[in-house]
Amino acid sequence: MKSDPRVGAAGLIAAARELYAEDAAALPVLEELDRRLSEPLRLAVAGIVKAGKSTLLNAMLGEQIAPTDAGECTRVVTWYRYADTPSITAHLDDGTQRRLPVRRVGGKLNLDLGDLTADEVSRIDVGWPSSILRSLILIDTPGIASLSHNVAARSTEFLAPEERPSSADAIIYLLRHLHPTDLGFLEAFRDTAAGASQTVNAIAVLSRADEIGSGRIDSLLSAAKVARRYELDGGLQSLALGVVPVAGLLAEGARTLRESEFAAFRTLAAMERRDRERLLVSTDRFVGLADASGLSRETRKALLARFGIYGVRLATSLIRGGVADSAELADRLVQQSGLLELNRYVDTHLSLRAETLKVRAVLDGLERLLRQRPVAGTDEIRAGMERIRISAHGLRELSLLSKLRVGDHPLSTDEAEAVSRIIGGRGATPWARLGLPRHAADDRLREHVQSELAWWRSRNASPVRERAAREAGRIAIRSLEEVALDLGPGGESPASDVVLLSGPVDGPGESAGQ
Repeated sequence: MKSDPRVGAAGLIAAARELYAEDAAALPVLEELDRRLSEPLRLAVAGIVKAGKSTLLNAMLGEQIAPTDAGECTRVVTWYRYADTPSITAHLDDGTQRRLPVRRVGGKLNLDLGDLTADEVSRIDVGWPSSILRSLILIDTPGIASLSHNVAARSTEFLAPEERPSSADAIIYLLRHLHPTDLGFLEAFRDTAAGASQTVNAIAVLSRADEIGSGRIDSLLSAAKVARRYELDGGLQSLALGVVPVAGLLAEGARTLRESEFAAFRTLAAMERRDRERLLVSTDRFVGLADASGLSRETRKALLARFGIYGVRLATSLIRGGVADSAELADRLVQQSGLLELNRYVDTHLSLRAETLKVRAVLDGLERLLRQRPVAGTDEIRAGMERIRISAHGLRELSLLSKLRVGDHPLSTDEAEAVSRIIGGRGATPWARLGLPRHAADDRLREHVQSELAWWRSRNASPVRERAAREAGRIAIRSLEEVALDLGPGGESPASDVVLLSGPVDGPGESAGQ
């Protein structure tokens, strides 16, 4: 029976509480680690100023909750958690809290600090009844590389502090262009959030992707090519799980599409072709022409602000192609925005590894506490931490995945690609690990996993295989064994010759294959 790393980590925190019972400074740290272990995965949205962080967060939530203007609230780290009823709480630097009013203005949540300034507030907590927040805590952060040193420092201190683990388990990092500032920040986050394991736990987003193609209908195709080029860049490959192009403004507009906006798009679609093309040739022309077949300048400006010229052109084209109602239009626009691909990345790379990522962060935090505030009797806790790190296969997968991405391995190119896939480099679902289509039948999955197990066990049995290569092979074998166990029996049980291991003893794959 497999041990539960989360249960083990909770036990270590409890043991540490007894040792530090009289230490007023250590107890809050342990309480925070315990809370972190029990709550959903913390996923922060980060990037340079004006990268579109709040817009993307609204798109993910499906509501206009995060402020997108340049007000005081955008200078404060803001947490979005699940709650049955909406609430907003400001946590002040002096340790006190203040409830803020929940008000909507023009369909948007109005975050108003009142007489408070951003410099007085350490963070804002927003409780909201959104289904996505049941499994994720989303965190909006101030812009990196802001002209205001204090604003930029807030994000750096929160996501990549020097003296403690990052407060986020993973990040979505928005970039406009691949800049040294982006690489430097992602490297700092990896080193801080992952601790000694150096794990990659960031997803890069090529934001405002529709602008890359100047708002043309094929803009996302052009953006996808740029994203792929960035993804293959040597510096970024070791820092992000992938690069996803997303038209954030379009995604937000589609998730919050109004009937009045659908009616306006339908009016545009009904125009004579020559008049419509003349109107949509540029943003200036779209809002500047006096005659627009019944659409006022104010209406056109509002459409442009909500969807961008790319979204206006795309929505009009889709309606002309047969989209009949607002619900269908919203679905089609979301599909074209890149948001669904980002959601798939989050699901397959982060959500399925949520427990592993949280346990790793908690162990790093506990290790720092023991190092910074040494007391007698911590040997047992340190031993327990080491046991979890050794036996928790998910942690070993993440560590190996990072080594593969930076080239720190003795494997051939083909073997490295195969190991990366098996341990979750393309996602943690069974079909992603096996390199099969998403909807492959279970019988095909079972047959494939047994074939791969046989190959890797045979490969690892070679007496001339390097030690580091054998260790990588053992981790791959263990991953395949867990896939086989998850798939369960079908006809002949695929797990009949599966051996689950409690730790990295010598030759698990080889002995299992004898």
